[in-house]
Amino acid sequence: MRESAQAALSVVKNRASSLGIDPVRFAKLDIHIHVPAGATPKDGPSAGVAMFMALASLLTGRNVRNDTAMTGEISLRGLVLPVGGVKEKVIAAQRAGIKRVMLPARNRRDLEDIPGETRRQLEFVWLEHVEDAVAAGLESAQEPLAYTPPNSAAHLAELIA
Repeated sequence: MRESAQAALSVVKNRASSLGIDPVRFAKLDIHIHVPAGATPKDGPSAGVAMFMALASLLTGRNVRNDTAMTGEISLRGLVLPVGGVKEKVIAAQRAGIKRVMLPARNRRDLEDIPGETRRQLEFVWLEHVEDAVAAGLESAQEPLAYTPPNSAAHLAELIA
């Protein structure tokens, strides 16, 4: 899980300009990614696309579509790599009311394992690179999120207002 988070942050930093993020912002940020329920085992590589998208969303102020689930390992070059358990992940997404699923293009062969009814109810987006995920999964640009450090004068003024 830690490796996925580090890879996601590295890829976001590497693509900052193309995402519309001022690379200088990273000098002022301290990003910590926490995955709750630490006692529950998690398979980290599958979360690469989701972590990348969460960071891209945070730093661009663009929301991730709320009707979309995603999975995929990412490389440091931004390639979306295949993962296991696609059938189970897709069925779980459909049961949760998800309408679109973003999957690694290299997992296309796993589509035949997914029940026909589930396939008919979902839109599949096949990802080769993280840019495919950004194009399909982020909504239109909004104002980037501002960060006010705790206990700063600006933060205290916000609390008083």
